[in-house]
Amino acid sequence: MMTEVKFGVRLLDDLGGPRDLVALAELAERLGFDTLWFPHDMFRLNSWVLNAAVAQTTSRIALFARTNIYTTDPSEIASYIATLDDIAQGRASLTLGLHNFDTITWVGMRGDDALQRVREGTHIIRRLLRGEQGPFHGQIYQWTEKAYLRVKPYRPDVPILICPVGEEFLELSGEIGDGTLPMVTPPESARLIMEPVRRGLQRSGNPNRPFDACAFVWMAISEDRDEARDMLADVVAYFGTYLDPRALAVLDLTVEDFRPAYERIMARDRTGARAALTPQMLRTGIYGTPDDCVRQLQPVIEAGFNHISIGGPLGRNPAEAMRLIAERVIPYFRPAAANS
Repeated sequence: MMTEVKFGVRLLDDLGGPRDLVALAELAERLGFDTLWFPHDMFRLNSWVLNAAVAQTTSRIALFARTNIYTTDPSEIASYIATLDDIAQGRASLTLGLHNFDTITWVGMRGDDALQRVREGTHIIRRLLRGEQGPFHGQIYQWTEKAYLRVKPYRPDVPILICPVGEEFLELSGEIGDGTLPMVTPPESARLIMEPVRRGLQRSGNPNRPFDACAFVWMAISEDRDEARDMLADVVAYFGTYLDPRALAVLDLTVEDFRPAYERIMARDRTGARAALTPQMLRTGIYGTPDDCVRQLQPVIEAGFNHISIGGPLGRNPAEAMRLIAERVIPYFRPAAANS
């Protein structure tokens, strides 16, 4: 029997302004999506504000709050997630980690200590949410006995998922996380990505605990396959150089293969960027008609992922693309949804 699979949507600020994104989040709940995600990137719209707004205007959809463990201290992250979870009445989860090590260099930071920082940050935030007091002396964080939460969280056990990049980080997500959320780009790399997560689960001492294995995928959906391909191409051109080299090797690709397209998209030459991408490169994402998207998504679910977060361009009209996903893709993997 197929494991129940959750489906979420990631709303990038390329899709509109803050009010547009809140409206799309409300639509996601009406369409039956299980989870909602906003990226949390420097110099972009702030996901904390967006999540707080959506928590007030929705009642069912689960909110997965992104953070940056380098630009934000665990003390602030704990206060934020405790507040959001209260407003959302127990619908919030927290994610810690990185999907690449490049963007933090923009502000003079390095990711050399990322694994230890996420390990300690996860431990500290759990302590705070449980109401524990006392000093903490780690390799990264040095806190006194005065470092404790002054408010009572709605829940003391808000799930914390680890956002990993690279094999060691993937193992860490299985070891300490309530879930993992790697980029699964291309979809054919899903089994490769899950292997270190499973090793981490075994190392945790509690491998059979509830675990949210969430795959981040790119999707461009349309009844017009060519339109969908062009929309995905713009995302691949920009983000292709950030992808996991191990995952790309499944398609016999390297990060450097994407460099010409990246240079063209940064020069705002969209036509040139699309021309620089081969059909093989476009297989890093999922695109085409609803039937195409179902077929391309299957390897991800077969690899053991029980939660799919769909982001990327979505479609020329984001609301219509979300309807296509809800009505033509999700029911294939969750037959009960077709009869609800």
